[in-house]
Amino acid sequence: MNEAEHIHTIALMLVPGIGVVRSRSLIDAMGSAERVFLNRREIPDALPGVSPRIVDLLNCPQAIARAEKEYEFVRKNKIRCLAINDEDYPSRLRECDDAPVILFFKGNTDLNVLRVVNMVGTRKATDYGKQICNRFLQEMKELCPDILVVSGLAYGIDIQAHHAALRNNISTVGILAHGLDRIYPPDHRNTAAKMIEKGGLLTEFITETSPDRYNFVSRNRIVAGMSDATIVVESAVKGGSLITASLARGYHRDCFAFPGRHTDTQSQGCNRLIQNNEAALIQSAEDLVMAMRWNDVQKKPKNVQPLLFPELTEEEEAIVALISKHEKMHINELVAAAGIPVYRMSVTLLELEMKRVLQALPGNVYRLIC
Repeated sequence: MNEAEHIHTIALMLVPGIGVVRSRSLIDAMGSAERVFLNRREIPDALPGVSPRIVDLLNCPQAIARAEKEYEFVRKNKIRCLAINDEDYPSRLRECDDAPVILFFKGNTDLNVLRVVNMVGTRKATDYGKQICNRFLQEMKELCPDILVVSGLAYGIDIQAHHAALRNNISTVGILAHGLDRIYPPDHRNTAAKMIEKGGLLTEFITETSPDRYNFVSRNRIVAGMSDATIVVESAVKGGSLITASLARGYHRDCFAFPGRHTDTQSQGCNRLIQNNEAALIQSAEDLVMAMRWNDVQKKPKNVQPLLFPELTEEEEAIVALISKHEKMHINELVAAAGIPVYRMSVTLLELEMKRVLQALPGNVYRLIC
């Protein structure tokens, strides 16, 4: 995506009164953020029912000026802008209605790897929680070495998850509640620097944004939305990790929790999630891998021909051909590779399941049935 489009996407995020969901609707209707601004008088024709007030709000030169300043910071600091229609934008997050229209990424990892989990929990981690992080990611390194671990760089379980990932040479990404001109909390600067080398830092916020309380709640939707599974390690009855778990369920993602003794204050939230069937109980990395069926290894089918499935449509044949080149594929990978919209891809994949051509695995992953 070109510079002008990135600048206008940043600007759209900065226009007061527009918001994330409406910004995405405007981009979808007009075809680009740049056209949203340059052809704003045409918006009522492209998006029937839109308020004339929205058209007036888009006459906002100060938002463009601030976006240009932000883009200069991005360019000088070798930060990547990820607009919602960019190929490198986290494809799982793109499925969420409230996904940010622009993200800023400093790092060197692939945000669309086959397996992504987030580990969240209390800011007052006990030795039990720290041990879980260390043991779990040590095991995950053996079972799924290509996994990406996401968390929030906060005190407690977040930073323990990042540390454990780095120790085990696992890519890890921290989702920030502020811009990339600072690190909060400051105590985690050294860890953040290491993460940029093996993972990265990701945010929807521009520079000069303070790490205010409500930004952390907003940050949690990115943590949940870009992951296949949310793993709650330790949580009291109330806490940000429970918000992340709730968001994950709302996005139809898998949610897991480590149990604790009923007398442990920092495990009461996890125990309640399990008790209420809001999270599945796990005690090891193997439990997660089994639940997600990431251990379900199958030989790649060789030279699968459409002739094997004479009843397939052209789109179905294209999907079968793509999956035949891999052991399994995530729905987002199929959407990107086939150029088929998500809504139509979902219907087509269901048809292929009904025809006993594909098997659906947890986490929106599909493989061929041979």
